[in-house]
Amino acid sequence: MKSYKHIFDAVFKEIEKVVVGQTDVIEQILIANLCDANALLEGYPGLAKTLAVKTLADLMSLKFSRIQSTPDLMPSDITGTYIIEETSGKRTFKFQPGPIFANIVLADEINRATPKTQSALLEAMQEKQVTVGNQTFKLDLPFFVLATMNPIEQEGTYPLPEAQADRFLLKIKVGYPSFEEEKEITNRYASVFREQRLKTLLNKNHLLSLQTLTRQVPIANDIKNRALKIITATRTNKDVIHYGASPRASIGILLAAKARALIRGRNYVSNEDINDMAYPILRHRIILNFEAERKGMSTDDAVKHILDKVR
Repeated sequence: MKSYKHIFDAVFKEIEKVVVGQTDVIEQILIANLCDANALLEGYPGLAKTLAVKTLADLMSLKFSRIQSTPDLMPSDITGTYIIEETSGKRTFKFQPGPIFANIVLADEINRATPKTQSALLEAMQEKQVTVGNQTFKLDLPFFVLATMNPIEQEGTYPLPEAQADRFLLKIKVGYPSFEEEKEITNRYASVFREQRLKTLLNKNHLLSLQTLTRQVPIANDIKNRALKIITATRTNKDVIHYGASPRASIGILLAAKARALIRGRNYVSNEDINDMAYPILRHRIILNFEAERKGMSTDDAVKHILDKVR
């Protein structure tokens, strides 16, 4: 298996023309894309979440749409609806597709939408299809939902149920830029702004072949067993975790580790890949017990606790 590192290096180089820093976030979004899966981005406002996703869609020549979640957003605002069309005196129903009919759908502040509207995304995320009335429409592949969440300002939000959060492969934490990065952001965007022309580096077919390739990355049995032991430990480690991860996490950690190895230019999965991907795979899939919460532990602390135990 030859190295595809040069492709991903070119993607990172091109995206840096628009987005300053956030390399880990961009890498993890790419990992979700290579795994043909959805991702949840959590971060404070103004940290270039939307910009990063939109720029990636441009680089990969994918159709992009954005849904701004609000409490009055209806499921039909996402999926589309039938409209009456009159032609030569005859009235017919015509389907008007909604923003879900794209390759990359950004659901902004997903926890602001009502549970009924959140569930309209579920079928699309899982089945890659949309049912409106009694008709089912297949979505164009590749298809990803990238949802953002704001960790502050919880008033008027509807938290994602655990079962729904489990359908997102990764929960990506978006942090603040460093001082140097922020200096570069202000130099770039607070003076005369020149719109960057981006090269299209990949297309749909490239991405679909890279998804197939990701699944073919070899993984040694001892590393696979360790990954499975990490997931099992979330169910047995009752001193910290009340509720552990589902088998979706086992599939997810192996696929995400393979995708990370491919991006890093390796044709094998290392222990470092497993350790690195355990955090975004598990942080939204485990529920801490009362004792851990009383000590002020975060889900990332609990994941580190498990990684230290499972050598």
